[in-house]
Amino acid sequence: MLNENDKNAVVGGSVVAALVLVMGLSYGGSTIADKAQVGTYALNAVFGQMDGLFEGDEVRMGGIRIGTVGTPHLDEHFRAVVTLNIESGFALPLDSSAAIHTDGLFGSKFVVVEPGGELDALQHGGTIEYTQGAVVVGELLELIIKEGKARQAKETAADPAPQKQ
Repeated sequence: MLNENDKNAVVGGSVVAALVLVMGLSYGGSTIADKAQVGTYALNAVFGQMDGLFEGDEVRMGGIRIGTVGTPHLDEHFRAVVTLNIESGFALPLDSSAAIHTDGLFGSKFVVVEPGGELDALQHGGTIEYTQGAVVVGELLELIIKEGKARQAKETAADPAPQKQ
């Protein structure tokens, strides 16, 4: 028979082994690159700014995940070129657009694709021409603060404080 300490060691070891097995199955599957190769086609989108968008982030259309973000790189004009790995079941019209959105104020980024009205579809290696880059929260807050200060200065200049008698 096992004494109390030996039982605790066996139970603890079993729990740790089970956790390692679950973690291995969860994270040891296919990589992002493997998923990008199976049943997808690649499109390029050129953005002026892609802050916070990373390889593996979602590509969505109508709130539905239709692909993932591939490896970004810079073109000859120093613009961010992002590869979008789109699932084969989604044919995007030639005049589709792509925009980088944020999930909430400080959430993760993802690409939203809006389908166009063209009858012809983008092919593997094609480029989405109409894009909107990422909005940087710090820049947005700075703009709001500047606007508030400008409005406050304008109101102060238009309505001077009453003078004491």
